[in-house]
Amino acid sequence: MMLGVGQVIFGPLSDRIGRRPILLAGATAFVIASLGAAWSSTAPAFVAFRLLQAVGASAMLVATFATVRDVYANRPEGVVIYGLFSSMLAFVPALGPIAGVLIGEFLGWQAIFITLAILAMLALLNAGFRWHETRPLDQVKTRRSVLPIFASPAFWVYTVGFSAGMGTYFVFFSTAPRVLIGQAEYSEIGFSFAFATVALVMIVTTRFAKSFVARWGIAGCVARGMALLVCGAVLLGIGEL
Repeated sequence: MMLGVGQVIFGPLSDRIGRRPILLAGATAFVIASLGAAWSSTAPAFVAFRLLQAVGASAMLVATFATVRDVYANRPEGVVIYGLFSSMLAFVPALGPIAGVLIGEFLGWQAIFITLAILAMLALLNAGFRWHETRPLDQVKTRRSVLPIFASPAFWVYTVGFSAGMGTYFVFFSTAPRVLIGQAEYSEIGFSFAFATVALVMIVTTRFAKSFVARWGIAGCVARGMALLVCGAVLLGIGEL
């Protein structure tokens, strides 16, 4: 929830002050939160640092997608870049359990958050030296662009479609452990590898995103994707009978 709410806040903020400050601040918050979670000794402190982690991740996510939009919005490779980002977002929840199980088993759970802090620190250093500001210079236009977007039916159609797709994925992510581990008696590492197959399919599919858009158009791809989501939901429902 915090990850989603943060994007609503950091999106307009990045239009006002720039992508780079949002990215660097988000990465810094993520590093601090990861180290705090590793060293926290009480449940409230741990939850607080996890929420701060989500805030930092949200800021980095917004800045990254906004930068890609600034650079590739009017270029044909933009579809491929966005598809690659979506596949990365799908792969992280699949890779996370595998890496978490292995790191936690050999080094303890604190090492998971220390690893996250190290990776975020490396990303922060890289961005500090190599990430350039891409925010449009016309600040008046960007400040007034939010309300027309929210009033656009096309925006809500694609937003609901994307939300349905990613929401379905995360619902599966939250219920799969109960089914595969609780009922099918998968081990933790076995479940992680089984779950990774879903992300693998998403990654492979994005490799063909440019061809799909060229053939069917964006609206056609969304319609076919929604149809496949409905078919998948029906099959899952039948499987529960």
